[in-house]
Amino acid sequence: MTVADEVVTLDREGAIAIVTLDNPPVNATSAALRAGLVDAIARACADADVRAIVLICAGRTFVAGADVSEFGKPRAEPTLPDVLAAIEGASKPVVAAVHGTALGGGFELAMACHHRIATPNAAFGLPEVSLGLIPGAGGTQRLPRLAGIATALAMIVEGERLAGEAARAAGVVDALAASEESLRADAIAFARDLLARGLPPERLLRRVGDETGRLAPDPAAFEAARAHAGKRLRGQVAPERAIACVAAALDRPFEEGLALERATFAELEAGPQSKALRHAFFAEREAAKIPGIGRDVPTRAIERVGIVGAGTMGTGIAMAFLDAGFPVTIVEAKREALARGRSTIETTYAGSVAKGRIGQGEADARRGRLSTSLSYDDLADVDLVIEAAFETMDVKRAVFAALDRVAKPGALLATNTSYLDVDAIAATTSRPQDVLGLHFFSPANIMKLLEVVRAQKTAPDAIATAMALAKRLRKVAVCVGVAHGFVGNRMLARRQAEATRLVLEGAMPWDVDRVLVAFGLPMGPFRMSDLAGLDLGWSRETSRGETLKERLCERDRRGQKTKAGFYDYDEAREATPSPVTEEIVRAMSAEQGIARRAIADDEILERCLYPMVAEGARILEEGKAIRGSDVDVVWINGYGFPAWRGGPMFWADETGLASIVAALDRYAAARATPGEGDAYAVPDLLRRLAAEGRRLSDR
Repeated sequence: MTVADEVVTLDREGAIAIVTLDNPPVNATSAALRAGLVDAIARACADADVRAIVLICAGRTFVAGADVSEFGKPRAEPTLPDVLAAIEGASKPVVAAVHGTALGGGFELAMACHHRIATPNAAFGLPEVSLGLIPGAGGTQRLPRLAGIATALAMIVEGERLAGEAARAAGVVDALAASEESLRADAIAFARDLLARGLPPERLLRRVGDETGRLAPDPAAFEAARAHAGKRLRGQVAPERAIACVAAALDRPFEEGLALERATFAELEAGPQSKALRHAFFAEREAAKIPGIGRDVPTRAIERVGIVGAGTMGTGIAMAFLDAGFPVTIVEAKREALARGRSTIETTYAGSVAKGRIGQGEADARRGRLSTSLSYDDLADVDLVIEAAFETMDVKRAVFAALDRVAKPGALLATNTSYLDVDAIAATTSRPQDVLGLHFFSPANIMKLLEVVRAQKTAPDAIATAMALAKRLRKVAVCVGVAHGFVGNRMLARRQAEATRLVLEGAMPWDVDRVLVAFGLPMGPFRMSDLAGLDLGWSRETSRGETLKERLCERDRRGQKTKAGFYDYDEAREATPSPVTEEIVRAMSAEQGIARRAIADDEILERCLYPMVAEGARILEEGKAIRGSDVDVVWINGYGFPAWRGGPMFWADETGLASIVAALDRYAAARATPGEGDAYAVPDLLRRLAAEGRRLSDR
């Protein structure tokens, strides 16, 4: 028996042939599955006793996509387009019976069948744009013919998924089965009904929209798709190419449109953006793997959660857990702070209801899971406590000393610190094996990244529990070591320092921001500072006017909230360059004896990003990140680094480590003052990898 025979089986129920795909875990369209499917369809068509064919999948889902490991490599024959052509050209009606998810190539497979029946919860989608690709097996040509231009563009460009009744109403499926358990029987009954009515196989390549033989144009749908691509997928090439292929379905014969789609897919697959996005896809999955912590390491039961602190981070973390179904208790020292925290949560949920994101019943349920207290004693029964108190070591130590007294044995004690030493915090307790960092990113109920900080004595099962918990919260977790700023903020500090230096040397904040936004970041460092508030950690009493931030704050320019920071802001919080900031910058440059000069965009980009790359390599050298791709996951999910550039380590590899090392050496030599070149110091790891022609992101 061949592998193809194992993943595709053929049997009969009367005049109906049943072709079953069984390629765990998600029935991906591997080479063996493709070969087996072509063979099964051919045998069913050659069998005189077979009048119709039902295509169904074993396991938990229909075909959920292509075998991603094949991307970037030559495909074994038959290719997926070959398979779909064989199905669509079958002499007998083929009915796709869909459960679970039919995504990418799986949805294209279902569309190549002549009819479709699905369970009420089955979902359909074409997510290829998220990998820098377009559907490559007829999706841009069949879906417009099946469900119209607007639906096709929404699914292909905007990533919309359709399920159940919505899929039936859109024309994606012909009928819904009663349940998942009855799918096989209902699909056979559906096929028999087709035969009873004498309906021939419906081939989408022949379907047209009106009497002219063409699909009806829909300018508004194309406008909406382009607007979405410009706003949500800025900088990516695949969305516009997908739009062009869908447009071809309007005015080109099916085979011409299919040829355009295939050529476009091949071009994008070989291009830099898809390569970067595929790296990001695999990097996120690799980040879940921690050496020494396998599936045999047990996890602790986490059912009830406590939060210490009702400020911005505390309430955001609380909502992340409330949203995931956890009962949460927030503890604060002052009644007023507790009331403000509860009000923030209630206001947020009310806003979500008003915007239609959740129903009133769900909002009530989430609020109902929240309790508040002024006493640590009310955390005695929780399984996890997350400290989100003021960012000073004295405060953290006091909180953990109190938690050590009241928390039950085995409860995880986590700090949300952004910078402080988790080992020092753990030493405050008698149970350092239960202490770790859970560094959420603001707003914590929205941002995907979670840095899981492994302290020196953190137990393996504590780390395993935290990584599993992240999945329940729908977060992307990366395990990191103890260091000032861990991974993300440590690299960010390098960028911020160099951005400030650039401003003192001759650029303006809006010049730096413009260059980094053009690179693909959602916001530049100075707009980001304004958004966060320039007065974080600042007080008028201790301010010495030694930094740009201090001087801006001294003039009550504290960011967006005061309508003035590095930028000026109007009522709609739209930013414009500020002459006041320019005056402050020029005065500070003069005081420090810096002769200002024009700075080219290329230099701005290099000096902002190359020190980050060096710091990332230093983090790897010190073992504070497990692998270079983990650093990429942190920056894509926590700081908006464009996924289509693959993350800073991947981007550095593609740029060329040798050229980055040479540039860092050049910038270091150009600094006149001893010590000023430290920002450009090249760690041994980076220099060695550059010399050996190896990559940072592959570690």
